[in-house]
Amino acid sequence: MTDDWLRHNRENWDDRVGVHAASEFYDLPGFRAGADHLRPFEPEELGEVAGRSLLHLQCHMGQDTLSWARRGAAVTGLDFSAEAVATARALAADIGLADRARFVVSDVYEAATALAGERFDIVYTGLGALVWLPDLPRWARVAASLLAPGGVLYLVEFHPFTELLGDDGTSVERDYFDREGQVYDFPYTYTGGPALTKTKQVQWHHTLGDIVTALAGAGLRVERLAEHATTMWPRFPVLERVSAREYRYPAGRPRVPLMFSIRATATA
Repeated sequence: MTDDWLRHNRENWDDRVGVHAASEFYDLPGFRAGADHLRPFEPEELGEVAGRSLLHLQCHMGQDTLSWARRGAAVTGLDFSAEAVATARALAADIGLADRARFVVSDVYEAATALAGERFDIVYTGLGALVWLPDLPRWARVAASLLAPGGVLYLVEFHPFTELLGDDGTSVERDYFDREGQVYDFPYTYTGGPALTKTKQVQWHHTLGDIVTALAGAGLRVERLAEHATTMWPRFPVLERVSAREYRYPAGRPRVPLMFSIRATATA
């Protein structure tokens, strides 16, 4: 495992931004025209956000962040990729939300320093974020420190069980309890081509128990843990599309959880 994981991951994500911004997967023209980027269950689980301050950790190009802003939240997005933050700021301006959305360049572990001790009503983190972090308890402590008293942490992630499945989505091929960092050198991102130039990346597998325990250890009270039978993209060829941004196993076939969400509150 490389000691330069942060540098490799930042370079890799900087390189992805141009590819993602031009992709059909992110569909920035559709988003500018009003398309929502949240999963259908998210607004229901989190509740009313109008008039509340919301911090989105590891926000990438800001579409989820700005989807909450469209619902009335005063949002701050934080990401370690300066390229992603520049795209998010431009997107906010394009859709007329620059006055209600700011974006900050920072590694998530340094978020409290980057935000000068500011506290938020809601700390939100979205899909595909946690696998890039080696120290989950540290992440949870940072997230908890950014919450105002009584504030809510809302986390939505791909279910860690999906990391065990082979490419066909029907067979278990990996060890659920293998937490060692894995170095990958792959020329493409999940949206397809063109090829990247910064191809090395480092990821970690965290079990569902690891995640819940980290939040509890940071002093947060877990109120809800929901496992979802849908995901946002056709990760496995067996999945079928059921809406614009939802895919699931076909009816009549055994299912596994594809995403999960956690709502937790600050107790002090």
